Amino acid sequence: MPTIYDVAKKAGVSSMTVSRVINGKRDVKPETREKVLKAIEEIGYVPNSLARSFVLQKTKTIGLVITDITNPFFTTLARGVEDTAMKNQFSVIFCNTDEDPEKELLYLEVLARKRIDGVILASASGKRAPLKSLLIKNIPTVLIDREIEGLDDLDVVKGDSVQGAYLLTKHLISLGHRRIGIIVGNRNISTAEDRVEGYKRALAESGIPEDESLVKFSQYSREGGYNSTKELLSLKNRPTAIFGGNNFIAIGALVAIREFELKVPDDIALVSFDDIESLSQVYPFLTVVTQPAYSMGVIAAELLIRRIEGRDKIEERRKVILQPELIVRESAGEKLAEGVRGEGR
Repeated sequence: MPTIYDVAKKAGVSSMTVSRVINGKRDVKPETREKVLKAIEEIGYVPNSLARSFVLQKTKTIGLVITDITNPFFTTLARGVEDTAMKNQFSVIFCNTDEDPEKELLYLEVLARKRIDGVILASASGKRAPLKSLLIKNIPTVLIDREIEGLDDLDVVKGDSVQGAYLLTKHLISLGHRRIGIIVGNRNISTAEDRVEGYKRALAESGIPEDESLVKFSQYSREGGYNSTKELLSLKNRPTAIFGGNNFIAIGALVAIREFELKVPDDIALVSFDDIESLSQVYPFLTVVTQPAYSMGVIAAELLIRRIEGRDKIEERRKVILQPELIVRESAGEKLAEGVRGEGR
């Protein structure tokens, strides 16, 4: 098995420096720390003695790292995590990254230094690198809502974004829409890719050719929805329907649509992935796909606590995919005469 001295040799530093990096000390230059972390990953070093100390010194605390606590989806998810944690005598540290990979990295390093027992993470970066501090210390981690490429050994709890996007797109197609714009988050985020996949699957099944000008990768935010919608509405052959990749994108889209002096659903249809109270109360009532956010939080917390307490004897990753529900309201409009939806306005 590789030793701390092997890591030091690989990174070109002293064993004391390696020890300081492993223990989360801050007085290490960022470039030095990165070299050490890279060496640890390349040679497969696992600090077993440190891992044992974490097992023996449980704090009954877990970290929940989410991307936007103001988003009702994540608020509800967090409540599911907290209720389950409290039921099992665990406390929860909440961390909000604002979809910022640098804040995600900072929070994960802070949590690792605090010797928490485990982490539930909705990744802002979609990358493995920010989790190095957790993986090195063998801190149990469950991914929630979003997967991370290359991390095939961590438990995952998420909604079926592919199926949800497929359902919304098929609903729009059934109403006669042929030019459907979609706005999602960053390409690195698995939910963004999944929702575009479901959207394209529905188009292909209906014999509608793809148009990449109608696909916008942005941010899961009001600003992202607003800016991308303005781009879609500025197209010469603009869409007759817009699919907001999450609830905040849909709100931003609605603001942009009104600035163009268009009405939903008379002039353009608007649907959303994930619901929000204001979307169901303010006319036009938005058609949405909802996910069981509370159940998602409960299941993630249960999986994590079982890992922490050693009650889960199955070493393979657990992947739980929850099914979405289509809620039809009024924002997609009625089916128009054949051919009308296919023409750009």
